[in-house]
Amino acid sequence: MSKGFFNVPKAVNEPVKSYAPGTPEREQVLAAYKKMWNETVDVPLYIGKEEIRTGNTRNLTAPHDHQHVVGTYHLAEQEHVEKAIATALEARKKWANTSWESRAAIFLKAAELVAGPYRAKINAATMIAQSKTVHQAEIDAACELTDFLRFNVEYMTQIYKEQPISDSSVWNRVEHRPLEGFVYAITPFNFTAIAANLPSSAAMMGNVVVWKPSDSQIFSAKIIVDIFKEAGVPDGVINVVYGDPVMVTDTLLASPDFAGIHFTGSTHVFKDLWAKVGANIHNYKTYPRIVGETGGKDFILAHPSANVKQVVTGIVRGAFEFQGQKCSAASRVYIPQSLWPAVKEQLTTDVQSIKMGSPEDLSNFFTAVIHEGSFNKLVSYIEQAKQDSDAEIILGGGYDKSKGWFVEPTVILTTNPKYKTMETELFGPVVTIYVYEDEKWAETLELVDTTSEYALTGAIFSQDRYAIEEATLVLQNAAGNFYINDKPTGAVVGNQPFGGARASGTNDKAGSILNLLRWVSPRTIKETLIVPEDYRYPFLG
Repeated sequence: MSKGFFNVPKAVNEPVKSYAPGTPEREQVLAAYKKMWNETVDVPLYIGKEEIRTGNTRNLTAPHDHQHVVGTYHLAEQEHVEKAIATALEARKKWANTSWESRAAIFLKAAELVAGPYRAKINAATMIAQSKTVHQAEIDAACELTDFLRFNVEYMTQIYKEQPISDSSVWNRVEHRPLEGFVYAITPFNFTAIAANLPSSAAMMGNVVVWKPSDSQIFSAKIIVDIFKEAGVPDGVINVVYGDPVMVTDTLLASPDFAGIHFTGSTHVFKDLWAKVGANIHNYKTYPRIVGETGGKDFILAHPSANVKQVVTGIVRGAFEFQGQKCSAASRVYIPQSLWPAVKEQLTTDVQSIKMGSPEDLSNFFTAVIHEGSFNKLVSYIEQAKQDSDAEIILGGGYDKSKGWFVEPTVILTTNPKYKTMETELFGPVVTIYVYEDEKWAETLELVDTTSEYALTGAIFSQDRYAIEEATLVLQNAAGNFYINDKPTGAVVGNQPFGGARASGTNDKAGSILNLLRWVSPRTIKETLIVPEDYRYPFLG
Protein backbone atom coordinates (compact mmCIF):
# COMPACT_ATOMS: atom_id res chain seq x y z
CA MET A 1 0.00 0.00 0.00
CA SER A 2 1.51 3.29 -1.07
CA LYS A 3 1.99 6.19 1.31
CA GLY A 4 -1.08 8.41 1.46
CA PHE A 5 -3.24 5.77 -0.28
CA PHE A 6 -6.33 6.90 1.60
CA ASN A 7 -5.55 10.60 1.59
CA VAL A 8 -8.78 11.98 0.12
CA PRO A 9 -10.18 15.45 0.84
CA LYS A 10 -11.74 15.56 4.29
CA ALA A 11 -15.53 15.62 4.05
CA VAL A 12 -17.14 18.78 5.41
CA ASN A 13 -20.79 19.79 5.50
CA GLU A 14 -21.73 22.31 2.83
CA PRO A 15 -22.72 25.65 4.46
CA VAL A 16 -26.35 26.70 3.99
CA LYS A 17 -26.75 30.02 2.20
CA SER A 18 -29.28 32.50 3.60
CA TYR A 19 -30.93 33.88 0.43
CA ALA A 20 -31.67 37.03 2.40
CA PRO A 21 -32.63 40.16 0.42
CA GLY A 22 -29.61 41.63 -1.33
CA THR A 23 -27.53 38.45 -1.33
CA PRO A 24 -26.06 37.24 -4.65
CA GLU A 25 -27.48 33.74 -4.20
CA ARG A 26 -31.00 35.19 -4.02
CA GLU A 27 -30.63 36.92 -7.38
CA GLN A 28 -28.99 33.86 -8.93
CA VAL A 29 -31.70 31.41 -7.90
CA LEU A 30 -34.53 33.73 -8.97
CA ALA A 31 -32.89 34.23 -12.36
CA ALA A 32 -32.47 30.46 -12.77
CA TYR A 33 -36.08 29.89 -11.69
CA LYS A 34 -37.43 32.39 -14.23
CA LYS A 35 -35.32 30.96 -17.04
CA MET A 36 -36.33 27.35 -16.34
CA TRP A 37 -39.97 28.33 -15.84
CA ASN A 38 -40.12 29.86 -19.30
CA GLU A 39 -38.35 27.01 -21.09
CA THR A 40 -39.77 23.62 -22.02
CA VAL A 41 -37.47 20.68 -21.38
CA ASP A 42 -37.72 17.32 -23.14
CA VAL A 43 -36.42 14.53 -20.89
CA PRO A 44 -35.35 11.27 -22.55
CA LEU A 45 -34.52 7.86 -21.14
CA TYR A 46 -30.79 7.61 -20.42
CA ILE A 47 -29.53 4.15 -21.35
CA GLY A 48 -25.78 3.92 -21.82
CA LYS A 49 -24.69 6.71 -24.13
CA GLU A 50 -28.14 6.91 -25.73
CA GLU A 51 -30.85 9.45 -25.02
CA ILE A 52 -33.99 7.59 -26.05
CA ARG A 53 -37.19 9.44 -26.91
CA THR A 54 -40.05 6.99 -27.29
CA GLY A 55 -42.66 9.55 -28.32
CA ASN A 56 -44.96 8.32 -25.55
CA THR A 57 -44.75 11.34 -23.30
CA ARG A 58 -46.28 12.94 -20.24
CA ASN A 59 -46.18 16.54 -19.12
CA LEU A 60 -44.08 17.92 -16.29
CA THR A 61 -45.98 20.55 -14.33
CA ALA A 62 -45.43 22.55 -11.16
CA PRO A 63 -47.57 21.64 -8.11
CA HIS A 64 -48.19 25.32 -7.32
CA ASP A 65 -49.34 26.01 -10.90
CA HIS A 66 -50.51 22.70 -12.31
CA GLN A 67 -51.61 24.10 -15.67
CA HIS A 68 -48.13 25.38 -16.46
CA VAL A 69 -46.10 22.83 -18.43
CA VAL A 70 -42.35 23.03 -17.89
CA GLY A 71 -41.50 19.99 -19.95
CA THR A 72 -42.25 16.46 -21.05
CA TYR A 73 -40.68 13.08 -20.35
CA HIS A 74 -40.64 9.87 -22.33
CA LEU A 75 -42.05 6.58 -21.02
CA ALA A 76 -40.16 3.32 -21.41
CA GLU A 77 -41.55 0.12 -22.82
CA GLN A 78 -40.39 -3.27 -21.57
CA GLU A 79 -37.77 -3.47 -24.31
CA HIS A 80 -36.13 -0.30 -22.99
CA VAL A 81 -35.96 -1.69 -19.46
CA GLU A 82 -34.39 -4.88 -20.78
CA LYS A 83 -31.93 -2.78 -22.73
CA ALA A 84 -31.06 -0.86 -19.56
CA ILE A 85 -30.25 -4.15 -17.83
CA ALA A 86 -28.05 -5.35 -20.68
CA THR A 87 -26.31 -1.97 -20.92
CA ALA A 88 -25.63 -1.88 -17.19
CA LEU A 89 -24.18 -5.38 -17.19
CA GLU A 90 -21.92 -4.54 -20.12
CA ALA A 91 -20.73 -1.37 -18.36
CA ARG A 92 -20.03 -3.40 -15.22
CA LYS A 93 -17.14 -5.19 -16.93
CA LYS A 94 -15.04 -2.03 -16.79
CA TRP A 95 -16.67 -0.12 -13.94
CA ALA A 96 -16.35 -2.91 -11.36
CA ASN A 97 -12.60 -2.99 -12.03
CA THR A 98 -12.11 0.76 -12.05
CA SER A 99 -9.85 1.95 -9.24
CA TRP A 100 -11.49 3.41 -6.19
CA GLU A 101 -9.50 6.61 -6.72
CA SER A 102 -11.10 7.15 -10.12
CA ARG A 103 -14.57 6.48 -8.76
CA ALA A 104 -13.92 8.83 -5.84
CA ALA A 105 -12.68 11.56 -8.18
CA ILE A 106 -15.88 11.42 -10.24
CA PHE A 107 -18.22 11.83 -7.28
CA LEU A 108 -16.05 14.43 -5.56
CA LYS A 109 -16.24 16.43 -8.77
CA ALA A 110 -20.02 15.96 -8.80
CA ALA A 111 -20.17 17.36 -5.27
CA GLU A 112 -18.30 20.48 -6.28
CA LEU A 113 -20.49 20.94 -9.35
CA VAL A 114 -23.58 20.85 -7.12
CA ALA A 115 -22.08 23.22 -4.58
CA GLY A 116 -20.82 25.62 -7.23
CA PRO A 117 -21.89 26.08 -10.86
CA TYR A 118 -25.09 24.00 -10.63
CA ARG A 119 -26.28 25.29 -7.27
CA ALA A 120 -28.80 27.86 -8.49
CA LYS A 121 -30.02 25.56 -11.25
CA ILE A 122 -30.64 22.48 -9.10
CA ASN A 123 -32.29 24.58 -6.40
CA ALA A 124 -34.54 26.32 -8.92
CA ALA A 125 -35.47 22.98 -10.49
CA THR A 126 -36.40 21.62 -7.06
CA MET A 127 -38.49 24.73 -6.34
CA ILE A 128 -40.36 24.24 -9.61
CA ALA A 129 -40.70 20.46 -9.66
CA GLN A 130 -41.44 19.85 -5.99
CA SER A 131 -42.72 23.26 -4.84
CA LYS A 132 -40.02 23.72 -2.24
CA THR A 133 -39.25 27.09 -0.77
CA VAL A 134 -35.76 28.34 -1.52
CA HIS A 135 -34.61 27.36 1.98
CA GLN A 136 -35.99 23.83 1.66
CA ALA A 137 -34.42 23.50 -1.79
CA GLU A 138 -31.08 24.78 -0.49
CA ILE A 139 -30.84 22.37 2.44
CA ASP A 140 -31.89 19.50 0.17
CA ALA A 141 -30.73 19.85 -3.43
CA ALA A 142 -27.58 21.86 -2.76
CA CYS A 143 -26.35 21.04 0.74
CA GLU A 144 -27.54 17.52 1.50
CA LEU A 145 -26.69 16.27 -1.98
CA THR A 146 -23.20 17.76 -1.73
CA ASP A 147 -22.82 16.20 1.72
CA PHE A 148 -23.92 12.76 0.52
CA LEU A 149 -21.32 12.77 -2.25
CA ARG A 150 -18.47 14.06 -0.09
CA PHE A 151 -19.11 11.89 2.94
CA ASN A 152 -19.78 8.75 0.93
CA VAL A 153 -16.34 9.06 -0.63
CA GLU A 154 -14.84 9.32 2.84
CA TYR A 155 -16.82 6.31 4.07
CA MET A 156 -15.77 4.35 0.99
CA THR A 157 -12.10 4.90 1.79
CA GLN A 158 -12.68 3.84 5.40
CA ILE A 159 -14.22 0.59 4.20
CA TYR A 160 -11.29 -0.17 1.93
CA LYS A 161 -8.76 0.83 4.56
CA GLU A 162 -10.03 -1.62 7.20
CA GLN A 163 -8.03 -4.81 6.76
CA PRO A 164 -7.62 -8.03 8.79
CA ILE A 165 -4.59 -9.04 10.84
CA SER A 166 -1.59 -10.66 9.13
CA ASP A 167 1.62 -12.10 10.51
CA SER A 168 5.03 -13.12 9.23
CA SER A 169 3.74 -16.31 7.62
CA VAL A 170 0.39 -15.15 6.18
CA TRP A 171 -0.80 -12.05 4.37
CA ASN A 172 -4.55 -11.59 4.82
CA ARG A 173 -6.57 -9.01 2.98
CA VAL A 174 -10.18 -8.20 2.13
CA GLU A 175 -11.40 -6.72 -1.11
CA HIS A 176 -14.85 -5.16 -1.19
CA ARG A 177 -16.24 -6.24 -4.52
CA PRO A 178 -19.34 -4.68 -6.03
CA LEU A 179 -22.41 -6.89 -6.11
CA GLU A 180 -22.58 -9.40 -8.94
CA GLY A 181 -25.29 -7.97 -11.15
CA PHE A 182 -27.11 -4.63 -11.12
CA VAL A 183 -28.81 -2.51 -8.48
CA TYR A 184 -32.34 -1.13 -8.92
CA ALA A 185 -32.72 2.36 -7.41
CA ILE A 186 -36.24 3.68 -6.79
CA THR A 187 -36.36 7.26 -5.55
CA PRO A 188 -39.12 9.51 -4.16
CA PHE A 189 -40.31 12.97 -5.14
CA ASN A 190 -39.64 14.74 -1.89
CA PHE A 191 -35.83 15.00 -1.78
CA THR A 192 -33.60 15.74 -4.73
CA ALA A 193 -30.67 14.64 -2.57
CA ILE A 194 -32.19 11.21 -1.97
CA ALA A 195 -32.91 10.89 -5.69
CA ALA A 196 -29.21 11.36 -6.38
CA ASN A 197 -27.87 9.42 -3.41
CA LEU A 198 -29.64 6.12 -3.96
CA PRO A 199 -28.11 5.40 -7.38
CA SER A 200 -24.78 7.14 -6.72
CA SER A 201 -23.98 5.45 -3.39
CA ALA A 202 -24.26 2.04 -5.04
CA ALA A 203 -22.36 3.20 -8.15
CA MET A 204 -19.59 4.67 -6.02
CA MET A 205 -18.85 1.19 -4.67
CA GLY A 206 -18.41 -0.16 -8.20
CA ASN A 207 -21.98 -1.24 -8.91
CA VAL A 208 -24.06 -0.50 -11.99
CA VAL A 209 -27.57 0.86 -11.59
CA VAL A 210 -30.95 1.11 -13.23
CA TRP A 211 -32.63 4.15 -11.68
CA LYS A 212 -36.34 4.96 -11.73
CA PRO A 213 -37.03 8.44 -10.30
CA SER A 214 -40.49 9.44 -9.13
CA ASP A 215 -42.68 10.81 -11.92
CA SER A 216 -43.07 13.94 -9.78
CA GLN A 217 -39.33 14.58 -9.56
CA ILE A 218 -38.13 14.00 -13.14
CA PHE A 219 -37.62 17.71 -13.80
CA SER A 220 -34.92 18.02 -11.13
CA ALA A 221 -33.70 14.45 -11.76
CA LYS A 222 -32.59 15.59 -15.20
CA ILE A 223 -30.27 18.12 -13.55
CA ILE A 224 -28.77 15.28 -11.52
CA VAL A 225 -28.11 13.36 -14.73
CA ASP A 226 -26.48 16.43 -16.27
CA ILE A 227 -24.22 16.77 -13.21
CA PHE A 228 -23.23 13.11 -13.20
CA LYS A 229 -22.42 13.24 -16.90
CA GLU A 230 -20.27 16.35 -16.50
CA ALA A 231 -18.54 14.80 -13.49
CA GLY A 232 -17.53 11.83 -15.66
CA VAL A 233 -19.81 8.95 -14.64
CA PRO A 234 -19.23 6.52 -17.54
CA ASP A 235 -22.04 5.61 -19.91
CA GLY A 236 -24.09 2.67 -18.68
CA VAL A 237 -23.12 2.94 -15.01
CA ILE A 238 -26.33 4.76 -14.05
CA ASN A 239 -29.20 4.19 -16.50
CA VAL A 240 -32.45 6.14 -16.07
CA VAL A 241 -35.93 4.93 -17.03
CA TYR A 242 -39.46 6.20 -16.43
CA GLY A 243 -42.76 4.48 -17.05
CA ASP A 244 -45.31 2.12 -15.60
CA PRO A 245 -43.85 1.21 -12.19
CA VAL A 246 -45.27 -2.32 -12.19
CA MET A 247 -43.89 -3.11 -15.63
CA VAL A 248 -40.49 -1.58 -14.85
CA THR A 249 -40.22 -3.37 -11.52
CA ASP A 250 -41.43 -6.75 -12.76
CA THR A 251 -38.99 -6.63 -15.67
CA LEU A 252 -36.03 -5.75 -13.47
CA LEU A 253 -36.86 -8.22 -10.71
CA ALA A 254 -37.30 -11.04 -13.24
CA SER A 255 -33.65 -10.78 -14.28
CA PRO A 256 -31.31 -13.38 -12.78
CA ASP A 257 -28.73 -10.58 -12.58
CA PHE A 258 -30.82 -8.49 -10.16
CA ALA A 259 -28.50 -7.98 -7.18
CA GLY A 260 -30.11 -5.37 -4.97
CA ILE A 261 -32.74 -2.71 -4.50
CA HIS A 262 -32.15 0.75 -3.02
CA PHE A 263 -35.54 2.23 -2.19
CA THR A 264 -37.16 5.22 -0.57
CA GLY A 265 -40.94 5.46 -0.69
CA SER A 266 -44.10 4.05 0.84
CA THR A 267 -44.20 1.11 3.23
CA HIS A 268 -46.86 -0.63 1.16
CA VAL A 269 -44.81 -0.48 -2.04
CA PHE A 270 -41.66 -1.66 -0.26
CA LYS A 271 -43.44 -4.67 1.21
CA ASP A 272 -44.74 -5.57 -2.25
CA LEU A 273 -41.21 -5.30 -3.64
CA TRP A 274 -39.88 -7.54 -0.89
CA ALA A 275 -42.58 -10.11 -1.67
CA LYS A 276 -41.70 -10.07 -5.38
CA VAL A 277 -38.02 -10.54 -4.61
CA GLY A 278 -38.91 -13.48 -2.39
CA ALA A 279 -41.12 -15.02 -5.06
CA ASN A 280 -38.24 -14.82 -7.56
CA ILE A 281 -35.48 -15.90 -5.18
CA HIS A 282 -34.77 -19.17 -6.99
CA ASN A 283 -34.06 -17.27 -10.21
CA TYR A 284 -31.25 -15.05 -8.90
CA LYS A 285 -27.52 -15.65 -9.11
CA THR A 286 -27.08 -14.13 -5.64
CA TYR A 287 -29.23 -13.24 -2.67
CA PRO A 288 -30.26 -9.65 -3.44
CA ARG A 289 -29.61 -6.84 -0.98
CA ILE A 290 -32.87 -5.13 0.00
CA VAL A 291 -32.42 -1.66 1.45
CA GLY A 292 -35.40 0.59 2.06
CA GLU A 293 -36.44 3.72 3.93
CA THR A 294 -40.21 3.95 4.05
CA GLY A 295 -42.99 5.74 5.95
CA GLY A 296 -43.29 7.42 9.29
CA LYS A 297 -45.83 8.65 11.80
CA ASP A 298 -43.43 10.87 13.60
CA PHE A 299 -44.10 12.27 17.04
CA ILE A 300 -43.41 15.27 19.22
CA LEU A 301 -43.85 14.67 22.94
CA ALA A 302 -43.72 17.58 25.36
CA HIS A 303 -43.00 17.06 29.04
CA PRO A 304 -44.63 19.44 31.58
CA SER A 305 -41.20 21.05 32.04
CA ALA A 306 -40.88 21.95 28.36
CA ASN A 307 -40.44 25.50 27.03
CA VAL A 308 -43.67 26.48 25.24
CA LYS A 309 -42.09 28.56 22.45
CA GLN A 310 -39.57 25.82 21.72
CA VAL A 311 -42.35 23.23 21.50
CA VAL A 312 -44.45 25.37 19.18
CA THR A 313 -41.50 26.16 16.92
CA GLY A 314 -40.77 22.44 16.75
CA ILE A 315 -44.38 21.73 15.77
CA VAL A 316 -44.60 24.44 13.12
CA ARG A 317 -41.26 23.69 11.51
CA GLY A 318 -41.50 19.94 12.02
CA ALA A 319 -45.04 19.59 10.67
CA PHE A 320 -45.33 22.31 8.04
CA GLU A 321 -41.95 22.87 6.36
CA PHE A 322 -42.21 21.52 2.81
CA GLN A 323 -45.94 21.10 3.45
CA GLY A 324 -45.31 18.14 5.76
CA GLN A 325 -44.03 16.04 2.87
CA LYS A 326 -41.00 14.68 4.66
CA CYS A 327 -40.96 11.10 5.89
CA SER A 328 -39.64 12.63 9.12
CA ALA A 329 -42.37 15.30 9.44
CA ALA A 330 -44.11 15.69 12.79
CA SER A 331 -47.66 14.43 12.44
CA ARG A 332 -48.74 13.45 15.98
CA VAL A 333 -48.13 15.60 19.03
CA TYR A 334 -48.62 14.96 22.75
CA ILE A 335 -49.00 18.04 24.97
CA PRO A 336 -49.48 18.06 28.76
CA GLN A 337 -52.69 19.67 30.04
CA SER A 338 -50.73 22.27 32.05
CA LEU A 339 -49.02 23.61 28.92
CA TRP A 340 -51.89 23.30 26.47
CA PRO A 341 -53.46 26.77 26.88
CA ALA A 342 -50.12 28.51 26.27
CA VAL A 343 -49.18 26.12 23.47
CA LYS A 344 -52.53 26.64 21.77
CA GLU A 345 -52.23 30.41 21.96
CA GLN A 346 -48.69 30.51 20.55
CA LEU A 347 -49.47 27.87 17.92
CA THR A 348 -52.49 29.86 16.74
CA THR A 349 -50.38 32.99 16.41
CA ASP A 350 -47.64 31.24 14.49
CA VAL A 351 -49.82 29.20 12.13
CA GLN A 352 -52.01 32.17 11.27
CA SER A 353 -48.89 34.12 10.32
CA ILE A 354 -47.80 31.54 7.72
CA LYS A 355 -47.81 32.92 4.18
CA MET A 356 -48.71 30.47 1.41
CA GLY A 357 -48.14 30.63 -2.35
CA SER A 358 -45.57 30.11 -5.12
CA PRO A 359 -41.97 29.37 -4.08
CA GLU A 360 -40.87 32.09 -6.49
CA ASP A 361 -42.13 34.55 -3.87
CA LEU A 362 -39.42 34.05 -1.26
CA SER A 363 -41.61 35.50 1.48
CA ASN A 364 -43.77 32.34 1.38
CA PHE A 365 -43.10 29.74 4.09
CA PHE A 366 -45.53 27.28 2.57
CA THR A 367 -46.46 26.15 -0.95
CA ALA A 368 -48.45 23.34 -2.64
CA VAL A 369 -48.57 19.59 -2.09
CA ILE A 370 -47.09 17.43 -4.81
CA HIS A 371 -50.07 16.32 -6.94
CA GLU A 372 -53.82 15.80 -7.12
CA GLY A 373 -53.71 12.35 -5.55
CA SER A 374 -52.03 13.75 -2.46
CA PHE A 375 -54.42 16.72 -2.41
CA ASN A 376 -57.48 14.46 -2.54
CA LYS A 377 -56.21 12.16 0.20
CA LEU A 378 -55.52 15.06 2.54
CA VAL A 379 -58.90 16.65 1.83
CA SER A 380 -60.67 13.39 2.66
CA TYR A 381 -59.05 13.23 6.11
CA ILE A 382 -59.71 16.90 6.77
CA GLU A 383 -63.38 16.54 5.85
CA GLN A 384 -63.70 13.42 7.98
CA ALA A 385 -62.21 15.24 10.96
CA LYS A 386 -64.88 17.93 10.56
CA GLN A 387 -67.54 15.24 11.00
CA ASP A 388 -66.03 13.12 13.78
CA SER A 389 -67.11 13.72 17.37
CA ASP A 390 -63.65 12.89 18.78
CA ALA A 391 -61.77 15.33 16.56
CA GLU A 392 -61.83 19.09 15.94
CA ILE A 393 -59.97 21.21 13.43
CA ILE A 394 -58.65 24.13 15.44
CA LEU A 395 -56.46 25.71 12.76
CA GLY A 396 -56.56 25.58 8.97
CA GLY A 397 -58.69 22.99 7.27
CA GLY A 398 -59.05 24.93 4.02
CA TYR A 399 -57.88 23.91 0.56
CA ASP A 400 -57.98 25.12 -3.05
CA LYS A 401 -56.91 23.31 -6.23
CA SER A 402 -57.97 25.91 -8.79
CA LYS A 403 -54.38 26.96 -9.54
CA GLY A 404 -52.17 24.67 -7.48
CA TRP A 405 -52.60 21.81 -5.02
CA PHE A 406 -52.88 24.04 -1.96
CA VAL A 407 -53.86 22.64 1.44
CA GLU A 408 -53.68 24.98 4.43
CA PRO A 409 -51.49 24.07 7.39
CA THR A 410 -54.03 22.19 9.49
CA VAL A 411 -54.10 21.33 13.18
CA ILE A 412 -56.52 18.68 14.45
CA LEU A 413 -57.23 18.35 18.18
CA THR A 414 -58.42 14.90 19.24
CA THR A 415 -59.68 13.39 22.49
CA ASN A 416 -58.85 9.93 21.16
CA PRO A 417 -55.14 9.06 21.25
CA LYS A 418 -55.79 6.32 18.67
CA TYR A 419 -57.69 8.60 16.30
CA LYS A 420 -56.99 7.69 12.66
CA THR A 421 -54.78 10.73 12.00
CA MET A 422 -52.68 9.80 15.04
CA GLU A 423 -51.93 6.44 13.39
CA THR A 424 -52.13 6.88 9.61
CA GLU A 425 -49.34 8.47 7.57
CA LEU A 426 -50.86 11.37 5.59
CA PHE A 427 -47.70 12.89 4.08
CA GLY A 428 -49.01 16.42 4.12
CA PRO A 429 -49.52 19.55 6.23
CA VAL A 430 -51.85 17.99 8.80
CA VAL A 431 -50.78 17.51 12.40
CA THR A 432 -52.91 16.00 15.17
CA ILE A 433 -52.59 16.93 18.84
CA TYR A 434 -53.62 14.89 21.85
CA VAL A 435 -53.61 16.55 25.28
CA TYR A 436 -52.64 14.25 28.15
CA GLU A 437 -52.91 14.65 31.90
CA ASP A 438 -49.60 15.71 33.43
CA GLU A 439 -49.53 12.87 35.94
CA LYS A 440 -49.85 10.34 33.12
CA TRP A 441 -46.39 10.99 31.69
CA ALA A 442 -45.30 7.35 32.01
CA GLU A 443 -48.53 6.08 30.44
CA THR A 444 -48.12 8.58 27.62
CA LEU A 445 -44.63 7.27 26.88
CA GLU A 446 -46.14 3.81 26.41
CA LEU A 447 -48.88 5.32 24.28
CA VAL A 448 -46.35 7.00 21.99
CA ASP A 449 -44.45 3.74 21.62
CA THR A 450 -47.46 1.57 20.79
CA THR A 451 -49.69 3.86 18.71
CA SER A 452 -47.93 3.63 15.36
CA GLU A 453 -46.53 0.80 13.25
CA TYR A 454 -43.72 3.13 12.19
CA ALA A 455 -40.44 3.94 13.91
CA LEU A 456 -38.70 6.61 11.89
CA THR A 457 -38.30 9.85 13.85
CA GLY A 458 -39.52 11.33 17.09
CA ALA A 459 -38.80 14.26 19.38
CA ILE A 460 -39.21 15.08 23.03
CA PHE A 461 -39.11 18.50 24.65
CA SER A 462 -38.18 18.69 28.32
CA GLN A 463 -36.03 20.63 30.75
CA ASP A 464 -36.06 17.70 33.20
CA ARG A 465 -33.03 15.42 32.72
CA TYR A 466 -34.68 12.48 34.46
CA ALA A 467 -37.68 12.75 32.12
CA ILE A 468 -35.36 12.93 29.11
CA GLU A 469 -33.53 9.82 30.24
CA GLU A 470 -36.75 7.95 30.91
CA ALA A 471 -38.18 8.86 27.50
CA THR A 472 -34.96 7.94 25.73
CA LEU A 473 -35.09 4.46 27.27
CA VAL A 474 -38.81 3.76 26.88
CA LEU A 475 -38.89 5.04 23.29
CA GLN A 476 -35.70 3.29 22.16
CA ASN A 477 -37.59 1.28 19.51
CA ALA A 478 -40.04 4.01 18.52
CA ALA A 479 -37.68 6.05 16.34
CA GLY A 480 -34.49 5.39 14.44
CA ASN A 481 -33.73 9.12 14.70
CA PHE A 482 -34.55 10.53 18.14
CA TYR A 483 -34.38 14.23 18.89
CA ILE A 484 -34.11 15.91 22.28
CA ASN A 485 -35.41 19.49 22.37
CA ASP A 486 -35.57 19.76 18.60
CA LYS A 487 -37.99 19.07 15.76
CA PRO A 488 -37.93 15.52 14.33
CA THR A 489 -36.74 16.64 10.88
CA GLY A 490 -33.48 17.91 9.41
CA ALA A 491 -30.99 15.05 9.80
CA VAL A 492 -27.59 16.14 8.50
CA VAL A 493 -25.26 13.78 6.63
CA GLY A 494 -22.30 12.82 8.78
CA ASN A 495 -24.08 14.14 11.88
CA GLN A 496 -27.31 12.20 12.24
CA PRO A 497 -27.31 9.09 10.00
CA PHE A 498 -30.91 8.64 8.90
CA GLY A 499 -33.26 5.66 8.93
CA GLY A 500 -35.86 3.84 10.98
CA ALA A 501 -37.08 0.36 11.78
CA ARG A 502 -40.45 -1.35 12.26
CA ALA A 503 -42.56 -0.36 9.22
CA SER A 504 -40.19 2.54 8.49
CA GLY A 505 -37.54 0.51 6.72
CA THR A 506 -34.40 -1.57 7.07
CA ASN A 507 -32.59 1.16 9.07
CA ASP A 508 -29.46 1.03 6.94
CA LYS A 509 -28.73 4.68 7.72
CA ALA A 510 -28.29 6.77 4.61
CA GLY A 511 -25.43 9.18 5.10
CA SER A 512 -23.27 6.70 6.99
CA ILE A 513 -20.76 3.94 6.38
CA LEU A 514 -23.46 1.37 7.19
CA ASN A 515 -25.35 2.08 3.97
CA LEU A 516 -22.29 1.72 1.75
CA LEU A 517 -21.46 -1.64 3.31
CA ARG A 518 -24.70 -2.95 1.83
CA TRP A 519 -23.39 -2.38 -1.69
CA VAL A 520 -20.27 -4.51 -1.46
CA SER A 521 -19.60 -8.25 -1.33
CA PRO A 522 -16.33 -8.82 0.54
CA ARG A 523 -13.78 -11.36 -0.61
CA THR A 524 -11.19 -12.54 1.90
CA ILE A 525 -7.80 -13.47 0.42
CA LYS A 526 -5.27 -15.47 2.40
CA GLU A 527 -1.80 -15.73 0.94
CA THR A 528 0.49 -18.15 2.77
CA LEU A 529 4.12 -17.07 2.75
CA ILE A 530 5.66 -20.04 4.54
CA VAL A 531 4.03 -23.03 2.89
CA PRO A 532 3.89 -26.40 4.77
CA GLU A 533 5.43 -29.38 2.99
CA ASP A 534 4.40 -32.18 5.36
CA TYR A 535 0.87 -32.98 6.50
CA ARG A 536 2.06 -34.24 9.92
CA TYR A 537 1.46 -32.02 12.96
CA PRO A 538 3.80 -32.05 16.00
CA PHE A 539 1.18 -33.70 18.22
CA LEU A 540 1.45 -36.86 16.11
CA GLY A 541 4.93 -37.44 17.58
